[in-house]
Amino acid sequence: MKKILLSLLFNNLLFLNAQSFDLIPLGVYGGIQENNLSAYLIGEKGENKFLCLDAGTLKAGIDKAIEKGTFSTDAETVLKDYIKGYFISHGHLDHLAGMVINSPEDSKKNIYSTPETAEVLKQRYFTQDAWINFANEGTPPILGKYTYKKHGNTTSFPIEATAMSARIFPLSHGNPYKSSAILVTNTQKESVLYLGDTGADRNEKSSALKNLWRQVAPLVKNKSLKAILIEVSFENERPENALFGHLTPQLLNEEFSILAQLSDARDLRNLKIIITHLKPGDNRIEIIKKQLMENNPMKVQIIFPEQGQKIQL
Repeated sequence: MKKILLSLLFNNLLFLNAQSFDLIPLGVYGGIQENNLSAYLIGEKGENKFLCLDAGTLKAGIDKAIEKGTFSTDAETVLKDYIKGYFISHGHLDHLAGMVINSPEDSKKNIYSTPETAEVLKQRYFTQDAWINFANEGTPPILGKYTYKKHGNTTSFPIEATAMSARIFPLSHGNPYKSSAILVTNTQKESVLYLGDTGADRNEKSSALKNLWRQVAPLVKNKSLKAILIEVSFENERPENALFGHLTPQLLNEEFSILAQLSDARDLRNLKIIITHLKPGDNRIEIIKKQLMENNPMKVQIIFPEQGQKIQL
C-alpha cells in the first residue's frame, strides 16, 4: 500500500511539473492578417500574470481567447490587469502594432527589450508624428505609461508584478538587422524560450543562434526547458537569398542538429517546439506544416498554435 501511495504521489508530481506554464497565443502569423500577428502570453500556471511575448495583435487575440473560453473575464481586465509587461523582440510592425494601437486603453507597465529595440520604439513609433509618446523617454510630451527596461545578453532580470525572471539574447534577422530571444524562467527554475524573427546562422553569416544554443543546451539536457517557440516563415522551396532573415523547415532542422550536438539528440526527443510566424500566402502554410511533420529527425514534438487556444507547458 505504501509503495502504491508513493507511486501515485510521484506521478502527481510529474503531472504538476509537466504543466508549469500557461501559454496563450494572441496572434500566430507573420504577416497579412493584421488581426492575428505574433503575440503570446506566458505566465505561471493558473496565475493570470503574463508577460506578452511580442505584441503584433492584442485586442483581437484577447477577444478570440474569451470566445474560446480561455479567459472568463472581459477584454479590458486581460489587457490592463493580466498582462504585466511586454517583451518586444525587434522593431517590425507585426511584432508591436497591437501594443501601440492599444496603448491609450492600457495600464502602466514595462517594455522589456534590447537597447536597440527600445531606440526603435522611441524614435519611430512613440513620437508625436507616428503616435503619442506613451513611454518614459523620447519626444515630449512624455506620458510615461510604459517604462523601457533595456537588457543585453548579460544577466537575468525580474519580470515585475510576476514571480518570473528572464534573460534576453541577440539574434540576427537579415544581417546586420538585429532581433532577440528571451528565456523566461519560473520559480521552479523551469524555462520557456521564445525567439523573435531569426535567420539561420549559415545564411546570416552569424553565430547568434549557436551562442543561444550553447546557453540553453544544459536546460535541454536536464529537462528544465519546457518549450521553444521559434519561427518558420517560408517553405523549403523558397530561395535562400529571398528569406530576408527567416527560417524554413530545412533550416530549422539544421539549427536543431547544432543544438543536438551541444546537448544530445536523445535530449531533444519530445521537446515541445511551437512554430511561430507562419506567413500566409496561397497554400504556403499547409506546405510548411507538411514539411515539418514529414522531416523531423530530432523527434521533437511539433505544435502549431491556434489564436486564443491555451497551451499548457
